[in-house]
Amino acid sequence: MEYYPVKLDLRLDWSEMDLFGHVNNVSYFKYVQASRVNYWDAIGLTQLFKETKVGAILASTSCNFLKELHFPGNITVQVKLDFIKNTSFGLKHQILNKHGEVAAEAKDVLVMFDFTKNEKVPIPENIRLQIVKLEGKLPA
Repeated sequence: MEYYPVKLDLRLDWSEMDLFGHVNNVSYFKYVQASRVNYWDAIGLTQLFKETKVGAILASTSCNFLKELHFPGNITVQVKLDFIKNTSFGLKHQILNKHGEVAAEAKDVLVMFDFTKNEKVPIPENIRLQIVKLEGKLPA
C-alpha cells in the first residue's frame, strides 16, 4: 500500500450531484484542487507565494474515475509527491469513499513560477527540504 502523507477530509454536498444521482465528475477536480492546495500549505508553498510571489502553476491535471460517489457522504483526499525535477513536480491524489475504497486517482503537473518576472524558476531549496521532511524522501 502506498503512503500518502497529506490527507484532507471533505463532506460531499447535495449540490455536487448530477442527473444520474451521483457526484458529478467536475466535483472530483474540485476535491483534487483542495488536496493540491492542502499539500502546498504543508510544504510552505502558500507562504512562499505570499512573501515572494513565487509559487506553482498547474500545467496539467488528469483523473481516472473508479467508483461513483453519492450524497450524503464524506470522502478523504490524500496526496503525495509523484516526481520532482528542476522547475516542475508532480502530485498523485487518491479520493477515498466513506468505506476507504479508492473512488478516483488523479495526477497533477506543477511548474514553479515567479509571478513578478512572469517566468518559470527552479524549485527553491527550502521547498525541496520541506518536501523531503514531509515525504521522508524524494521519489527515485
